[in-house]
Amino acid sequence: MTFNPDADISGHKTRRPGRTVAVAGGGIGLIGIIALIAGPLLGIDLSAFVGGGTQGGESSSEESTLLACESGEDANTQDDCRMAGAQLMLDEYWTKHVEGYTPPQLYVFHGQTSTQCGTASNSVGPFYCPPEHGVYIDPDFFQIMRQQFEASAGNFAQLYIVGHEWGHHIQNITGTMDAYPNNGSGPDSNSVRTELQADCYAGAWLADATTLTDPEGRPYIETPTEAEITDALNAAFTVGDDHIQEQSGFNNPESWTHGSSDQRQRWFASGYANGLDSCDTFAVSADQLG
Repeated sequence: MTFNPDADISGHKTRRPGRTVAVAGGGIGLIGIIALIAGPLLGIDLSAFVGGGTQGGESSSEESTLLACESGEDANTQDDCRMAGAQLMLDEYWTKHVEGYTPPQLYVFHGQTSTQCGTASNSVGPFYCPPEHGVYIDPDFFQIMRQQFEASAGNFAQLYIVGHEWGHHIQNITGTMDAYPNNGSGPDSNSVRTELQADCYAGAWLADATTLTDPEGRPYIETPTEAEITDALNAAFTVGDDHIQEQSGFNNPESWTHGSSDQRQRWFASGYANGLDSCDTFAVSADQLG
C-alpha cells in the first residue's frame, strides 16, 4: 500500500508539462537500454539514438497544469499521484536538512516533453535537469523496468527512484556538482560518486519518511515492510552499470557512470541505516566505495 489512504496530498505542486507528445510503441534495443540508465539522472538526452525522439529546446506554448491528486488513496492507485505525494514528503524532508532549501519543480508526463536539457521521454528515463531545477518522470518507466530488467518496481521502489532525482537537486543547490564536476567514466569517477551519493540521499529520506505528516498530522506513508525495502534494494541493483552491461554480454568498469549494483545497494542501505552523515561519497577512497 505504502501511502496512508487518508493522508492529504492536495497541497502538492507537481505539474504536468504543457507540451506532451505521445511516443510510438516499440521495443528498445541495446542503445535504448543504455539510454534508459546512462542518460537518466544527470539530464543527458540519448533519445535521438533510440528513435521516436525529437530535438530538445523547443518552447511550450501551453502552460503546465497541476495534477489532480487529493489523498493517499490516490497515491496508492495512481502512479502520477504517487509522485505528487513523494514531492510533498521530499520538500518537507529537505527543508529540515538544507538551510535555505529551494524545491525543484517535479513534472510528471506520459510520452515525451521538451526540457532545457533535451527531450524527456520514457526511453531516457527519469532525470534531473540542473539549469531549470526540474525533475522529469514518466511513470511508464516503471513498467519498462519490469519488462526490460525484471525489476518489481513496486511503490516503495518508485519512491527510491524519485528520491534519487531529488538527491541530484540537493547536489546542485548545495554546490556539490560545481565542486566535483564530471571527470569522465570509471568506478572511481566523480560521475559514479555523484550517483552513489544520490542513492544514499534517497535511502536517508526514506528512512525518515514515516515521520513526515500532512497538515492534519497524519503520516503520509505507512511503515515499510521488509519486502518493500527489499524491493527498493532490487531497484538499486537493477540500475547498476555492471548489471546493465551484463545483459548485453560484457562488463567494463572503466565505462561505468552510475556504479555497480553492489555499490548502489550499499549506498542506499547506508543512507537508510545511518542517515545523511553517511553520504559523503567524495570523501572515501575507491576501495571504500564498495
